[in-house]
Amino acid sequence: MKSKNLIFSLCFLIPLFILQACGQNTKKEPAKTVTMENKISKPGNPYYSNTDTTKLNVSNAEWKKVLPEDVYAVMREADTERPFTGKYWNTDEKGTYYCASCGNLLFRSTAKFSSSCGWPSFFEQDNKKSVVYKNDNSLGMERIEALCGRCGGHLGHLFDDGPEPTGKRYCMNSIALDFIPDNK
Repeated sequence: MKSKNLIFSLCFLIPLFILQACGQNTKKEPAKTVTMENKISKPGNPYYSNTDTTKLNVSNAEWKKVLPEDVYAVMREADTERPFTGKYWNTDEKGTYYCASCGNLLFRSTAKFSSSCGWPSFFEQDNKKSVVYKNDNSLGMERIEALCGRCGGHLGHLFDDGPEPTGKRYCMNSIALDFIPDNK
């Protein structure tokens, strides 16, 4: 009789404990808000954001106020830094490249390759909107100018002599790029 009572009690109590344990997980926690912050701080530049992808329409006069003179010359006046002088032309560190003017995500280091041209070179942009193009017939040459898809700043040029899988070479000015290593 004792064993029947014990079995009956266990058959009743075990499902009760299971139901009680399952019922404890029904509380809903308030949704957490994730705030994306800039990975690079440029306090004098109100247009700089590593997260905002809104297209900018800022005058060159305003850019001149917020960009360093050398960055302005390349990015707003389509100047070019001398080959083999930029800080990223020969680096192979893993990370992400952003527009030096507005912080737009442009390239990942996995798309960077050594082209021996003296400027950092990539075979593909991060996404279809990160870099835009226009014909450039300056200096008596026919080229394709590569511009930041967010602020329209001059980054460099696009050529058809890159490696597979794209066959493209995005030949960029180091000064037009900000870099954040993966380990940060």
